[in-house]
Amino acid sequence: MHIQPATGERRAFLKAAAAAALITPAGADAADAPAPIAKAAVPLNMLILGGTGFTGPEQVRYALARGHKVTLLNRNTRAPGMFADQVAQLVGDLNADVSALHGKSFDVVIDNPTTLPAWVRNAAQYLRGNCRHYIFISTISAYRDADRPGADETAETHPLPADVAPYTLVPDHMFRFYGILKAEAEREVNRHYAGISTIIRPGLIVGPQDQTDRFTYWPVRIARGGRVLAPGTTFDPVQYIDARDIAEWTVRMAEQRAFGIYNAVGPAKELGMGAMLDGIKAALGAKAEFTWVPADVLAEQKVSAWGNMPVWVPPVGESAGFTRRSNARALAKGLTFRPIAVTARDTLAWHKTRPAEAQKRQADGASAGLSAAREAEVLAAWDANTKKKLA
Repeated sequence: MHIQPATGERRAFLKAAAAAALITPAGADAADAPAPIAKAAVPLNMLILGGTGFTGPEQVRYALARGHKVTLLNRNTRAPGMFADQVAQLVGDLNADVSALHGKSFDVVIDNPTTLPAWVRNAAQYLRGNCRHYIFISTISAYRDADRPGADETAETHPLPADVAPYTLVPDHMFRFYGILKAEAEREVNRHYAGISTIIRPGLIVGPQDQTDRFTYWPVRIARGGRVLAPGTTFDPVQYIDARDIAEWTVRMAEQRAFGIYNAVGPAKELGMGAMLDGIKAALGAKAEFTWVPADVLAEQKVSAWGNMPVWVPPVGESAGFTRRSNARALAKGLTFRPIAVTARDTLAWHKTRPAEAQKRQADGASAGLSAAREAEVLAAWDANTKKKLA
């Protein structure tokens, strides 16, 4: 059900929380400080599937602060004891035995980890008829196309190919057919929880605890200073959401019993890549200078969008709408976003608490971004090309 994290994740998590608490008052504007969390009008009996990965812990903390009763169902191997004495722990594997759910009922279920439709079906043998609201965390990768800017939740999702079994349990299929299986899992949710389901489709989720480095690369790189390779143009749009924002909003959606489908992407208004990088630089007080290299030149240098240049995708052709999904429905239901400065500072503070191995992997560009050496090579090639054109 989960990818096993590096040893010491829980210790790193606690260190990161302490670091973030220290950095926010000193480096943030008063407006950036988190508001006190009020109790919900009606406490809920809430089941969270997973709950100890990336967004899950933020959901748990916020739900507890709002006064809800929380039960977790997971294998209890990733971070056992993370919420000791605060939540009820059920041990189960969505890929196998979830009989711990037998005879239990809940006001709301939040399904974080599911990719395979079989996992939905497996849990539904106990949860169907025993919950009043089922919230499924899906993805914008469920959409079939990404070429139309401003596309909303009515856009068509991936059909299931004839050669992919709907209830496949092949581990490799979770990666090869990720968006396709998420779309089919959405349909499976609606088969079991018709009329009481919420489908949330986030794009890139960022912030502390993100092991993919898909956003982390930028605060770390910009903090290092010097000449920074920036992709495309300053106006190329980006969309992302802080894990804490989607986690807290998901809990508020449970409180509202808001059903339907929602794109959980931010910020509230369109943001360019240049504004994002400038915001990170300002938040960190970094001495960085951006060199903007066009998309076609990056392609020639085999520098990939999204992977080597995280967050960014050229807004043309088949990806013209990838970072321009409509979030109007989610905004109308109270989705809010913390400032980029807060996300940048907290992400960098967390990164500094990571094990040395994880920090080296990030520096080497093994997970996302570019190593310092590779970045220098690309910048040198760009300089040479520019000088040649001017000669």
